[in-house]
Amino acid sequence: MPTPRRQPAAPELASDADFPALKQLVIQQTGHFYYSDKDQLLWERLLRRFRQTGSANSAAYLRRLQDPQAGDDEWAALAAEITIGETFFFRYAEQFAALRQTILPDLLRQNCGQRSLRLWSAGCANGAEPYSLAILLRQLLGDAVPEWRLSVLGTDLNEDALRQARLGLFSRWSLRGQPVEQLEQDFEPADQGRRWLLRPQHRALVQFRRHNLLSLLDNSAPLELNEFDLILCRNVLIYFHPDTVQALVRAMAARLRPGGWLLLGHAEPNPSFAHFLQVVELPGTVAYRRAPLPDVTSPPGPPAATATEALPALTPAPPGPPPRRPAPALLPVPPSDAASTLPALAGTMAVQARAAADRGDLDTAARACRAALDAAPTVAALHQLDGLVARAQGRVDDAEAAFRRAIYLKRDFAMAHYQLGLLLLDEGRRAEGRRALAAAARLVTAWPGGTLLEEGDGMTARQLHAGVRLQLDALGDRVG
Repeated sequence: MPTPRRQPAAPELASDADFPALKQLVIQQTGHFYYSDKDQLLWERLLRRFRQTGSANSAAYLRRLQDPQAGDDEWAALAAEITIGETFFFRYAEQFAALRQTILPDLLRQNCGQRSLRLWSAGCANGAEPYSLAILLRQLLGDAVPEWRLSVLGTDLNEDALRQARLGLFSRWSLRGQPVEQLEQDFEPADQGRRWLLRPQHRALVQFRRHNLLSLLDNSAPLELNEFDLILCRNVLIYFHPDTVQALVRAMAARLRPGGWLLLGHAEPNPSFAHFLQVVELPGTVAYRRAPLPDVTSPPGPPAATATEALPALTPAPPGPPPRRPAPALLPVPPSDAASTLPALAGTMAVQARAAADRGDLDTAARACRAALDAAPTVAALHQLDGLVARAQGRVDDAEAAFRRAIYLKRDFAMAHYQLGLLLLDEGRRAEGRRALAAAARLVTAWPGGTLLEEGDGMTARQLHAGVRLQLDALGDRVG
């Protein structure tokens, strides 16, 4: 009987002499300056392409990238691999509050004559962001939706992610933090409740297309990537060199209609953007706006008054550093945002777990969680992550146990109490679910409303308290 062929051992970074040349080429071709000081993280992502292509080492993979027959496809696959597609529905609650309360109402007022609105989600990954915009538009317009021409475009480099996005089928991982009552309004349960299918009226508003953001800089971008009322480009610019970021933001600004808005990730604002965009301070976030056209029917007025005429309550911030977001009072920085606070292996595996979960590869995410916990078993945030992945897989008992371990290790871990409460309510255990949610509410009541919650993905103490209040009111309870 023939002996099964064994997979060749993976090359080691320390002994791969051609890695520096490969790294330099990757950064040069993709613009991903993010990896300039992250050799180990880049190496782990390259290893996945090595295995997929049968490349023994960096030298072999360099030859593949430079092969005219395979190079273009491989560059596309590599670009998708090294971009971390962290996304879920209504990510960064402060920004979606700004969209709901200020930005989209302003755009609807501006465009009420032609009743047309064009939105672009750049770097949309699995589609959660543009679909969130579609849901929000329907909530704001209600029965008037058929009277408008609404277009939401999602673009990304990763064709696999775009295929998943077009299906509109999501695991609980992409819907974390959303109670079942809200899900049932916009989704239909699938796979015995393990996944959720976005309702067709929301899917109909969104189109997806593969696009490399760098094409905005060399005039190769499609002509239709123009005249947008709103562009979201969040957590994409972190990969690029500061000079490239400046050029990309300027290029996106040029593709906004007068009065159009731009939202970036929380870590991406730069005071230099104020030279070509208005900076608008909103609660919990900073937004950018292209100056509206002057109203020729009104008497001339000071430029500043004309620029903000559609939004009398807002004042563009003067050029200078953007306002600092409130520091997470009383709470440490979550490991997912600062892996250096964990042992090296645990931090790496936590990042891999989130990336795998965002790709829909929940089995790999679960294994990475276990590896992270083996390296750092007393870190409550890792148990919280393990619980979210388990819940997304439908392993309810494991998820409950993980959330309870997180609470045992950190009694004031508000998000662990909150996620445990949502899980218990979904399982019909109302009394236990109420207690867990009430515990979360009591914790955050003692903190400033703007406090960013550990592992809250941008949720503040005020927003969690309001979410708990809605849940308990629906159950006939009250929360202080």
